[in-house]
Amino acid sequence: MSFDTLDVTVDDGVATVRIDNDPVNAIDQQMRHELAEAVDVLREDRVRVGVFAGSADVFSVGADVGLFEEAQEWTTHEFRSNSRILGRAFDGIETLEKPVIAAIEGTCVGGGLELALACDVRIASPDATLGFPEHNIGLIPGLGGCSRFVQLVGPGVAKDLILSGELIDGERAREIRLVERVDDDPQAAADEYAANLLEQPPQAVGLAKRVVNAARDTDTQTAGLIESLAQSTLLETADHREGITAFREKRDADFTGE
Repeated sequence: MSFDTLDVTVDDGVATVRIDNDPVNAIDQQMRHELAEAVDVLREDRVRVGVFAGSADVFSVGADVGLFEEAQEWTTHEFRSNSRILGRAFDGIETLEKPVIAAIEGTCVGGGLELALACDVRIASPDATLGFPEHNIGLIPGLGGCSRFVQLVGPGVAKDLILSGELIDGERAREIRLVERVDDDPQAAADEYAANLLEQPPQAVGLAKRVVNAARDTDTQTAGLIESLAQSTLLETADHREGITAFREKRDADFTGE
């Protein structure tokens, strides 16, 4: 599978998807389709962790403005069909039973930030620039910028930043829980994080992600039932038995995903 707007590599279980669409990593029509294809790579059995990154200066400025100009000629059906391409890619990242990390350097706004929101953990540089400037062209964040954003920061903060269009740095983003970590070298930090995840039992990591997402989206009682079912599944795995044995033998566990 070849890509023109992305650089996709798989190395020792880690799939790195680097946005590479000069000059500002705008999400054009081709990248929409390629992001969906990149998610298919993340689904492959050889991949256990995904990392999305951009360049040192820009993660992504979001949608190519030219695409919105083109959309003026679309019917409502055509607009929704095109939006669903990117929406399915973002949903695919969120529902993937594998952890996905966003390494954010430089500008990460609009659809670029919506991509990062679909990931599980966001690591930003202190001087990164994040926000939703869609009001400048008479729109709203329409692919998770409202829905996923509010789940992270709460309705008050979400409305404040979306309505004002204010751009914030990485430190402020961590304060409001938009990003989980701040590091001078987000790519290196993401690689280290991914390496640590590779040492964990894959089924437990994947189910932990799914259960937390389910708990976010449902009531406490239902979430508790899902949690219990996931735990009962993991109790029957070889990795659970290996973890217990390794603990008793005072050694590192060798998890296989079985």
